Amino acid sequence: MKKTTKIGIIICDRYSGCAGGKCFKALKNRDGGFKIYGKDQEVEIVGYTTCGGCPGGNIEYAPEEMKKNGAEVIHLATGFLVGYPPCPYLKHFKKFIEAKYELKVVYGTHPIPEKYYSVHKKLGSWQTNEWQEIIKDSLDTPQVRIDYNE
Repeated sequence: MKKTTKIGIIICDRYSGCAGGKCFKALKNRDGGFKIYGKDQEVEIVGYTTCGGCPGGNIEYAPEEMKKNGAEVIHLATGFLVGYPPCPYLKHFKKFIEAKYELKVVYGTHPIPEKYYSVHKKLGSWQTNEWQEIIKDSLDTPQVRIDYNE
């Protein structure tokens, strides 16, 4: 019997109306931040919510509920990376969740769509080594990024 990895997804509140289409597509296809799970690995989403708006008040509480539901990993959605400006609290969220809840935190869910990648490249949003490390799991091939433009 395969072990099921249980995950929670936290999205940026500016996308609070998002139904998760790209995230769920990426999970199914194991694209973007979900590449870390093998295609044959069972994954179950046990929580999906927003950060609660700047500066992320829901970050203090949502992971606790997700952990009660069995979450082992929290994905901070790609919207935190591609919004303008990219979330200035992202590193704090990761550090807090890992320290308080002892859960692994992954930056990103679906691949960064090409339309966002090209704009942020022009703007220099992700030029630092730190940001390159943050976006690395959400980068993919140009074709995959184009596939997530929809």
